[in-house]
Amino acid sequence: MPNNKTANVLNQIEKHYALLSPAGKRIAQYLQQTPLAVISQSTAQIAEKTQTSKATVSRFFRQLGFDSHQQAKDTLLSLREQGVPVNTHTSFSHHQEHEFSNLTQTFAGIHEDTLLDIAERLAKAKQITLIGFRNAYPLALHFRQQLKQIRTSVRLLPQPGQTLGEDIVDLGDDDVVILFGFRRRTRQFKYVLSAIKHAQVILITDPTGQIYRNQVSKLVVCHLGNDAPFDSYAAPMSLLSAICNRTYSLLGDAATERVNSITETYASLDELERK
Repeated sequence: MPNNKTANVLNQIEKHYALLSPAGKRIAQYLQQTPLAVISQSTAQIAEKTQTSKATVSRFFRQLGFDSHQQAKDTLLSLREQGVPVNTHTSFSHHQEHEFSNLTQTFAGIHEDTLLDIAERLAKAKQITLIGFRNAYPLALHFRQQLKQIRTSVRLLPQPGQTLGEDIVDLGDDDVVILFGFRRRTRQFKYVLSAIKHAQVILITDPTGQIYRNQVSKLVVCHLGNDAPFDSYAAPMSLLSAICNRTYSLLGDAATERVNSITETYASLDELERK
């Protein structure tokens, strides 16, 4: 198997194409056009589609550096589990099923007391810091927009074009930090976590982030799915909604007054579309 852990069949085809036999090039072209075939088709089916033999297909995968077609398939599936987009077949009905499954697994794994504890921390915190990188940044941004409706002192990091050091150096034991860290986390992630672990850190992550459980105050696992090419963030978005709703209830009249004040400000600035 290729030493490079990020290697996949298409990369290996590009690397070895010039050295392939005419039959091997025919298989390569077929897989480049229909990469899903590596996962969804058997060696015999690929041979039939390319008018070659099972032996030729097996030899083709060995020429790419894999022990077998199965190992090439396993490599692609392993990449998908890491968060790498892999072209897998999924219908709209299957998409719905997978979304329901992600939501069900996520909330089945979260105890009601955990949500209440997080909401209480957010309601009582003097300041809330939300940190998200890459695909987690939009989640952190959305969370900020919701929390800002019901309380003050909510900030989002990193700010565009800014470094983190000056923003996290002042974090204390009573600061609440919501850290988002999903698979394919940046190399910077573990260093940021180490720098803020003295604060009340709540990590919202996928199953791969459980390695950081002992470094945070609370850890919540969200399921993103492996069946479609791209991760789904429906479960973490639903989780944020549940946390915000619970926090709103805990803040009570103070939150309601803030919502009303913001609504009045929207009107005075004419910021929102009128009915």
